[in-house]
Amino acid sequence: MSSEPQTYERDDESSGERLDRHWNELLQELRLVQTGTQILFAFLLGIAFQNQFHAADGFTHAVYACTLIAAALAVALFLAPVALHRLLYRHGLRDRLVTAADRLTRGGLALLIVSMCGGILIAIDVVLPRAAAIATVVGVLLWFVALWLALPAYIRHKGADGRT
Repeated sequence: MSSEPQTYERDDESSGERLDRHWNELLQELRLVQTGTQILFAFLLGIAFQNQFHAADGFTHAVYACTLIAAALAVALFLAPVALHRLLYRHGLRDRLVTAADRLTRGGLALLIVSMCGGILIAIDVVLPRAAAIATVVGVLLWFVALWLALPAYIRHKGADGRT
């Protein structure tokens, strides 16, 4: 195995083709997160209509409200690139569309972490003491941060240093 850093360049690719490729890759990613986030959102909507939920304390209701709102905002951010594409289609703005969609997706991922952690807290709080439930969610949050932020930063750093 070569110790040379691997780069991903296509010499025969025009800037327009590169934008199209980036757009298509982003759409594939969005298909995955849109579905999962929409399922989470639907699940969260159903919680409010459970009899046991009405007996829950104010902390649980506050966590639920924040979690539901975070999930709704994540869904909106993940669907926004579709709306942008429909409204900007054939206006020659693919470069701006790809940049905007990337930023919207990053925001959606951040809100997805919040909604995942909130959903876990709501569920775990039922079976564990509150302090243990909060500690568990902090662990889950750190896991997300490690996989979604620290690992990519590490890989970028290693790539920038030219080490494998």
